[in-house]
Amino acid sequence: MLPKILLILIFAAILLTNNKLHMNHYETVFILNPVLSEDQIKETVKKYEDLLKTKGAKMVANEDWGLKKLAYPIQNKKSGFYHLFEYQADGSIIQPMEVEYRRDERFMRFLTVKLDKHAIAWAERRRTRNKEKA
Repeated sequence: MLPKILLILIFAAILLTNNKLHMNHYETVFILNPVLSEDQIKETVKKYEDLLKTKGAKMVANEDWGLKKLAYPIQNKKSGFYHLFEYQADGSIIQPMEVEYRRDERFMRFLTVKLDKHAIAWAERRRTRNKEKA
């Protein structure tokens, strides 16, 4: 019979392994201020992509949707640069990332959504459809 401590260590190792394999799938869409230059937009996107990666996220897609007209004015602006991140990560990094988005004045709005299996399949179809158009 195995000692109790060995059983606890084996159980802990199994739990840690399973948590690494079952990261949640997220999608974040954000709108950047339209007065930013092209270089400032690229720098902002790169900064937050790198921040996600350093926190252990695996980037699935990074899409630039460009300048779009807003449905209603935000901060007296009628347009904004849209961008989408799709990534796999542990749920504990979402809150700190959203705090960073709120602190950055270049962000006008953002929305982070946890994707279920149907949304993941739909996002996959959308990406392949967009690749075929390009």
